[in-house]
Amino acid sequence: MQATCAARLAMAALLGAQLAYGAAQDEVREGERIRAILGDYRRLPVENPWHEGTITLQDGAPGAALRWTNRAGVSWDLTPDLEKGVVLTGTSNPYYEAGAREFELDIRDGEVVGFWFNREHYVREGAEVVHQLSDGLHTYIIASLPEAPAEFGYGVSFYTRVWPLLEAPLAGFQIGLPSTWIIPENRTFMEPLCPPGTVARDNWDERGPYYRDVFQTIEGGPGFWVSTQFPSAVPKYRLNGVPSGYNFEVSSPGGWGFGDTAPMRDDQVGIAQLSNRVIIPPDGLTFVGPLDDTFLGYAWMALPLTPPKPTEVGPTGDQSWTLFLATRTFQGPVAFFVPEAWSRLSRTYPTINGRGLDARPGLMGGGGMEVAAVPQFRAEDAGGRTYSKIPRLLFPVDGDGRTILLQDVTLYSKEALYQSVASWVDGGDIPEGTIGETGAYHSPLTTGPPTYRQAGQPISGVERVVEPEILTEGGSYAFALHWMEPDHQGVFPEYFREEDGAMVPVPPADVPAETELAQQRFRPASNDGRSYTSPADAGTRWTAPGPTRGPFTAVLADGSEITYSWYRFADQPSLQTQGWTQAEKERVQALVEAMHRTWPTDRPYLPPPTHGSLVELDGALLLTPPEGLEVGYVPIVTSQRAVAP
Repeated sequence: MQATCAARLAMAALLGAQLAYGAAQDEVREGERIRAILGDYRRLPVENPWHEGTITLQDGAPGAALRWTNRAGVSWDLTPDLEKGVVLTGTSNPYYEAGAREFELDIRDGEVVGFWFNREHYVREGAEVVHQLSDGLHTYIIASLPEAPAEFGYGVSFYTRVWPLLEAPLAGFQIGLPSTWIIPENRTFMEPLCPPGTVARDNWDERGPYYRDVFQTIEGGPGFWVSTQFPSAVPKYRLNGVPSGYNFEVSSPGGWGFGDTAPMRDDQVGIAQLSNRVIIPPDGLTFVGPLDDTFLGYAWMALPLTPPKPTEVGPTGDQSWTLFLATRTFQGPVAFFVPEAWSRLSRTYPTINGRGLDARPGLMGGGGMEVAAVPQFRAEDAGGRTYSKIPRLLFPVDGDGRTILLQDVTLYSKEALYQSVASWVDGGDIPEGTIGETGAYHSPLTTGPPTYRQAGQPISGVERVVEPEILTEGGSYAFALHWMEPDHQGVFPEYFREEDGAMVPVPPADVPAETELAQQRFRPASNDGRSYTSPADAGTRWTAPGPTRGPFTAVLADGSEITYSWYRFADQPSLQTQGWTQAEKERVQALVEAMHRTWPTDRPYLPPPTHGSLVELDGALLLTPPEGLEVGYVPIVTSQRAVAP
């Protein structure tokens, strides 16, 4: 017995020694991994002292605490999380509140060669790598609308192409698919529309002295954005409004800004949920395939859902700009901008009384693609000539070698829908809500060659590959791309070579092997974005008076999970901050209840597209109201987050 105990004690001692040795070895390996991160890094091109810095061990700091110090003398704590391949930043990081909270390590062949931070790539000193840069492509591919007769300023509709532009989502990538914008008609108003203190007035002198095109806008559309938290190869649709000179952007009924995960302030919200059959996530509406010849139809219509308020301070018009969608699985009105969203700025700047989209007709912009952020790789051949590579951009092409981007642009007068809604609000019969030929103006389109740039340099020669054109058929206009080379249709130039100060498209076979561009892979988009959240505290717009039923959850096609609740229409968060009386809320509540009863979601509200078919909304966005809440209640997202793997 004594021998057995002694053996056990000896074995325990041996195991303890082995465990201690193993722990020591793990600690050594951990230290080696930490030291592999230390060193000097720079973001290329270096444009200021913030683009160079050093990662060091903190003297006397417990554990493996690190510190980043840039050449401007600004520093913050770093904590490695090597299992995830990141280094977490401390809260003193000046970009922390904007969501840039980690250095994502760039590891190649087992070596740390750099990191990603705040959507930019920093390369370790001495690392021989082809560096991924930003600004690989910038342009606007636009179809313009000529000036329309003055009465057609109360609505616009069109069909825009929806397709996967990339094979897989990429980080640092932003291209808006064809869409339009609306600004208030103020062409003869000769005072600054943006007061001091707005982003536009304080920073964009070139838009002065009147700032008409940056005062207020309705924007949005399908696309891919750097601020997307839950990326997808399939584009999303985001609505968006700019009510005060780009100080902020309003983008969802719950009250989030465009790409901002924190809720907006109460004095900024301004979109009301109207539909009880489709829900609007803050990260955008998602679609499902097939997407080979599919279009999203949508309209913005000015409707008099609320009476004008001719108050002395901040007078407000009666126009609720209302979004209608046309998809294969849902059709009808979805949401509207509350008129106070547009008049609020005039409360402190009476110069613009009556000048916002709540009171003025809209001027409809052209339809265009905004190519805003495309990454690139750059390298030199043995002779010092520069070559570059951008992501492979794919376009669907028809049998005639064309990609139709936008079609059936139609402008509307008050006769289209405004007048019939006004009659109903005054006690008449409820209209069907359809938008037809009455009060419609089919706008012609014009286009021209885009100006392409890469890292500040012009790109020449794209017109030999693809050029925009206008198609006409039966009185309808379509904006398209015409692919010039039969053997290379539907693929935008991927490789470029510097010639005489410009970047010129070249085929892959003409790129020298020593540049190593062919092997480079662009950084994929992260699928674990920050969550959109809302407060659960009592007394907020979300909780007072609060929802009637919920919460419920749904998983979307982009892999995210939304949480939503059902609110009585008049109780939804965005309507608690507009200063409406209870009587004003109940008046609109009655209108919405009538819409829910008589405006079905399976009938067309827009004329059909001339070309192609309608896109299909993600089925998780399509809801059936709970029993007892079929009329007068709407779904509101209260959070959106990544689904745990």
